[in-house]
Amino acid sequence: MAVAIISQVLETLTEIIKDKIQYEVKLVRSVKKELLDLSEKLEEIKEVLDDAEKRGVKEKNVKRWLKKLENTAYEMDDILDEWNYSLLKHEMEASVEPEQKIGCSFTPPPCLWFKKVSVRRDIAKKIENVKAKLDLILKDKDDFKFETNSQPPTDPVRKQSISSIDLKKVHGMDVKIKQNDIVIKLILDADSVQILSIVGTGGLGKTTLAQLIFNDPQFDEDWLKIWVCVSDPFVVAVVAKDIVKSVGKETIPPDADQLELILQKLKTSVSGKKFLLVLDDVWTEDSDKWEPLKINLEYGAAGSKILVTTRNERVAKMMGTLDGKSEEEWGKFEDVGMKIASKCKGLPLAAVVLGRLLRFKDLEGWKQVEKSEIWQLDNEEVKLFPHLVLSYNELSSALKRCFSYCAVYPKDHRIHTETLIEEWMAQGYLPYVRGNGAVELKGREYLENLAMRCLFQDIEKSESGEHIEWCKMHDIVHDFTLFLGKNDDKERSCQDCDSSMVSHVQKYRSLSWNEEESRHVCDCLKSVRVLRIERKRAPPVGMEKLIHLRWLDFSGIALSKDGLEIICRLYFLQSLLLSQCDLTEISREIGNLVHLRRLDLSRNEELKELPDSMYSLVELRSLSLEGCSLKEIQKEIGNFVQLRELDISWNWRIQELPESICSLVELQILKIEGTDINCLPEALGELSNLRRLELCAFKVGSQYNKLGFLKKLYRLLIGSLHLKIYCGSMSEMVELVEDARQEQLKTLLQNIKTLEISFEGTMNEMEQSSLSSSSMWMEVVEALVPHYKLKELIIRGYKGSRLPHLMSSLLNFIKEIHLMLLSEVSSLPAMGKLPLLESLYIVGLEQLKLVGREFLGIESSCDDVVVAFPKLRMMTFFHFYKCEEWEDITEEEEESAAISIMPCLTYLSIQWCSSLKKLPHRLLRKASSSLRSLDISRSSELVKTYGEDKEGSAWRSISQHNPQLVLRHPLF
Repeated sequence: MAVAIISQVLETLTEIIKDKIQYEVKLVRSVKKELLDLSEKLEEIKEVLDDAEKRGVKEKNVKRWLKKLENTAYEMDDILDEWNYSLLKHEMEASVEPEQKIGCSFTPPPCLWFKKVSVRRDIAKKIENVKAKLDLILKDKDDFKFETNSQPPTDPVRKQSISSIDLKKVHGMDVKIKQNDIVIKLILDADSVQILSIVGTGGLGKTTLAQLIFNDPQFDEDWLKIWVCVSDPFVVAVVAKDIVKSVGKETIPPDADQLELILQKLKTSVSGKKFLLVLDDVWTEDSDKWEPLKINLEYGAAGSKILVTTRNERVAKMMGTLDGKSEEEWGKFEDVGMKIASKCKGLPLAAVVLGRLLRFKDLEGWKQVEKSEIWQLDNEEVKLFPHLVLSYNELSSALKRCFSYCAVYPKDHRIHTETLIEEWMAQGYLPYVRGNGAVELKGREYLENLAMRCLFQDIEKSESGEHIEWCKMHDIVHDFTLFLGKNDDKERSCQDCDSSMVSHVQKYRSLSWNEEESRHVCDCLKSVRVLRIERKRAPPVGMEKLIHLRWLDFSGIALSKDGLEIICRLYFLQSLLLSQCDLTEISREIGNLVHLRRLDLSRNEELKELPDSMYSLVELRSLSLEGCSLKEIQKEIGNFVQLRELDISWNWRIQELPESICSLVELQILKIEGTDINCLPEALGELSNLRRLELCAFKVGSQYNKLGFLKKLYRLLIGSLHLKIYCGSMSEMVELVEDARQEQLKTLLQNIKTLEISFEGTMNEMEQSSLSSSSMWMEVVEALVPHYKLKELIIRGYKGSRLPHLMSSLLNFIKEIHLMLLSEVSSLPAMGKLPLLESLYIVGLEQLKLVGREFLGIESSCDDVVVAFPKLRMMTFFHFYKCEEWEDITEEEEESAAISIMPCLTYLSIQWCSSLKKLPHRLLRKASSSLRSLDISRSSELVKTYGEDKEGSAWRSISQHNPQLVLRHPLF
């Protein structure tokens, strides 16, 4: 990881030399010269690091040299950190000194001025010592005769190509011969869509040749011709849109960003058509980006062709270009491939990793892999690593350092990728990129790159499928990362700290610290950048020494106000996780953490307010206040102009959001579930970057929001939606139905998987009792409840006399239904028809006197096999006060093999049904093969019938075919 730290030091040096040294260190003579000299030496070393890192895997003396270099670079980085820390510290101290308010604001108090001079002299001495060490390292460098890094050629700006060509400007027989050769290959029929590539360097005439082929008369009839100049970077949605637009048969809304929709349009555009598609100037080597396009283009008619132009042969191979190799040539690849496969020792991971590597190599490259000295590594520890060494050497320096860092996690650890990227940032492994979120985006790019090379496994993607959220490392890959960081030098001893802790900090500047280890921070741990405090009852003593910390996780540890104030003096913190720390107030000193990008204060249940100083943290990207007891969100929230994720969920006292939240133009994720917000700000739906909204109960009514407001949020609500409906009149219900039937609202509802509808409003008696009112209740529910994707439905406070038809629709694929407080319903619909229903929970049917046989949804006269409730596993009837009978099936239906009733039912609960005297015996016997538990609670008549004597005839009538059935009847 030497490249990483050297790059970081060089960047810091440049900043100091340019911006600070001219006025901050003018009292320390020769420091500027020392820093410039140091910078030049590091640049010289950087030139040979690629070769050094490759050789360091096998050559122990090179590895030791790299370790010395890395340690020296770390030492220099710490010194520069101390420099910046002292500047920031004195700025903070000066801002609270009373003397600062008198006289010139640019003149620091004398005591601070004296401290600054003292610190600068101390730092100058340390720089001089590091430079001396670097001189020795430079001297040793020449003995190794490293190769210097080659500089990649600069690439001119590329223009968009078009299919048209001026034939008068095309000369030469060669191009005509090539044109005819390729055309002949293209017009030959085949059983599938085929791909050919034109590969060559820039300016060679690839695009011209493709234009000639595209305009050849052979393709004028019976061919659909499409020309696309591919963008760089390669964006799947953009390329697909260009193809669809060129065909012209399908239209895509300009603002459409759903990849699935775009690819479906692409599929429809080419399906069954014989096409010639030219993809000009392709650069991506990422097969994962090409695969979605390829899959949908294969729906074209047999004989369709894709012609690719590219400067990179690896691109052509990645896209699956037809190769004109003879069987003899393929045989040579096969022979070498078998030898390589035998060296994988049957390890599937080795085969997968090498497959990704070999696909871009020619026969000579395959032979080099087969003969590589990597396979002859004699160290016992690396017998399983040769395939990984080969893949590792193919990584860029930036990817090498990010991959090697993963050794800090234990084996089989489920890695949270957002946290991993933050730790990479804390270590300085990610290059600085302008733009909010650009550094994190670069981190995700690195992560995807490593995953594509199979260096991560058990990958879990986000709900949108856009990026990786969790992953793991294969045990062997993890062993390899440990091998990369292994150091043959003796571990430093320390009286206060375990030697393994010290070693870990030296290697990775990262540490997980638990109760069993030292409770004191000593100097050997000062350089740590990433720190997890685990299973400790209190903060380690001396934490104020950890001035280099960028990432700190203190979650789950009780933290006093004084302890928090100490943390607030760690000025370089970028991520601070203080979840479940029993915080009751936040120190105003938190405003000192001016570099903070992520702050997690979640689940501090007694935290009621935030200090004004916190709103000065303008670098914040992520703020979590989930599960606190905040009463309000102040208007100063608008100061967080960089904020991309805000979580205030389960702060149940919060009743409104300030309008200033709509000024957070960078906001991407907003979580307000579990709050009691009455109205959402109108401009919330205009936040163009917002892509995920976890909504609280959405209140609909004249004093709250209109349902139509959700049109602005229809792309953001995917998982669940809770509607609280306050309708006081028929006219409001009519408006509600009209809104629900609007196209964008229908689209939103079709994406919901869990829907809860609570009717909270009250109507006057005249409107409530009218027939039109009853039918309107049904219209409201049918307008709001979608079919197909909905998995869970909760309806509370419904006042219609009948449940809507959707409750018995074969097209309703719902799995779980909760019906509660249905005061007017007097009968249950044919819910047994629901094909996927697994759980049914019905509470508070005040008017229900009979559970009729229509509830099962069967017709005995039907000749076909009928299954009532085919997937139902759990059913609960609760608070049916007036229900006196549950109608049984007939004897013929019980005996009929053509009728199946509740074949999966395992749990049946009857609670607070005081008037029900008997259960349907035939029905339960029909379902008894799977039934395991019958729970009768607070139902006195049923308890008398079945519970007083388990050996009685009533109980035997139910359980005779199922001895495993258990009766539970707690009387409370």
